[in-house]
Amino acid sequence: MRTGDTFVVLLLIVVAIVWFYARGRLWYHKPRPSLAIPRQDEIFVPSEEAVRLLNTQGYEIVAGKTKLPITVTLDEQEMESRLFVDAFVLKDDEMYIVKLARERQPLEMSASAIRERLLVFSLLYPEAAGVLYVDPEIRSIRKITFDVERN
Repeated sequence: MRTGDTFVVLLLIVVAIVWFYARGRLWYHKPRPSLAIPRQDEIFVPSEEAVRLLNTQGYEIVAGKTKLPITVTLDEQEMESRLFVDAFVLKDDEMYIVKLARERQPLEMSASAIRERLLVFSLLYPEAAGVLYVDPEIRSIRKITFDVERN
């Protein structure tokens, strides 16, 4: 080997190490894949008034009420639970999760109450642009987004 060859080999090794390090960091920090929006033959949304309200505001309903089964393990005892998404909608190429207001479960419009009830949906579907809280009785659509700061 000539002296220049050793330099080229060392340079290639350094480039390969830097490339593997950069790709490894990207892979490690890549967000986990989220749940897919369900494909539905028939779209069911619990409130026709909510459907009309969303449509008049330019939202296209792409999936209706969806049940998300959850298994909770507490001290090796399994328990079943579930979450419900009332609909998934699109507007301006952005996907939103829809939660309908419930008379028997009113949502106080404070940061802590909104976080407790709706943050889980943004965490389950990080590609969503936000959560729409729809109250058909008062004809309101509230767009809620979460920005979680990580240290």
